[in-house]
Amino acid sequence: MSNPTRVIGVIGARSPVGQCLFSNEIPHATDRVEQFVAFTRGDLPEEQNTGTTVEWRSLIDSSRQPAQAEPITDWISLAPIWALSEHFKLLSEYGARRIVVLSSTSRFTKTESIDAGEQQMAQQLIEGELELQTWAEASQISWIILRPTLIYGFGRDKNIASVARFIRRWNCFPLLGNAQGKRQPIHAADVAVASLQALRTETVANQAYNISGAETLTYREMIVRVFHALKRKPRFVRIPLTLFRVGTAIVRILPRFRNLTAGMAERMNADLVFDHSEAVHDFGFQPRPFELNSDDVAGP
Repeated sequence: MSNPTRVIGVIGARSPVGQCLFSNEIPHATDRVEQFVAFTRGDLPEEQNTGTTVEWRSLIDSSRQPAQAEPITDWISLAPIWALSEHFKLLSEYGARRIVVLSSTSRFTKTESIDAGEQQMAQQLIEGELELQTWAEASQISWIILRPTLIYGFGRDKNIASVARFIRRWNCFPLLGNAQGKRQPIHAADVAVASLQALRTETVANQAYNISGAETLTYREMIVRVFHALKRKPRFVRIPLTLFRVGTAIVRILPRFRNLTAGMAERMNADLVFDHSEAVHDFGFQPRPFELNSDDVAGP
C-alpha cells in the first residue's frame, strides 16, 4: 500500500529558503509523499531536477492556474510576512487549513534602531504577525510563526553575502568598537527544515517560535569566518559611529551594498541571542553550527 500524498503550497518559493525547501538536502517525510505547489510573481521556471516534485503556478496570472485546482490545505509562506495579507484570498480559495509563516527576530532587535528603515521593518513584522493571527483564527486556520535569526546560505542572503561582497570589493571590513555582540547565524536549509517540521507536527498550532543557529559567536568572529571562507586574511578598520553613518550612506548608493545600514554598526556590540529550546522540544528543530563553505560566500 503506497503512502498518502500531502500537497504543500509555497509562497515566496524563489527565496534562499525556498531553494533549500525543494532540494535533496531536506529530509523526506516517512509517513507520506510530499508534493509542492510553488507560487511566484515572476516567470514560471523551466523544469528543474531538484529531487522533489514541484509544480509552479503564477500569483498574478489567473490564466496560468488550473481550471479546477485541487484543494491545498497545507501551506508554507517564505515571503515577507507583511505582504502575506495580499494572498489571504488565494489561501482561502484553495482551502487552507494550516500554514507556517516566516517572520524574523528583527521584530525585537530593530524597534529602537537608529535607522528609520529598520524601525519601519520591525513595525511591519509586528503588524504582519498580528494580521496573520487575526485572519487565520477568524478563518479557523492553524498558524505557526517561525522567527529566524540572521539567515545565511548560498550567497543569496542579505546578511553574510553582503559582508562577503564588501570584503571582496575592499579587502577589509569596518567595525564599530570591539564588535563583541553575540550572534547565532542560521543556515537557510535549517530554516527550510524547521518549516517542514513545524508543518508536519500536528500538535504544533497557533504558536510563534524563535529559531536560531546552533552556535553562538561574537560579531567579530562571525566576520573572521567570512574572511576565512573567502581565503583571505582578516583585516578590520575601526570607525567611529558618526563616520560609519556617513560612509554607509555613500556605500549604499551602490546596488550590491544597499542592505548595509548604520543600524548594523550600532548592533555590532549588542547581544542578539534567542533561545530555540521550545522549537527543539515541540517539533525537533536541530540547527547546524556556523560553518561557511564556498557556496555561502559566492559572488558576484
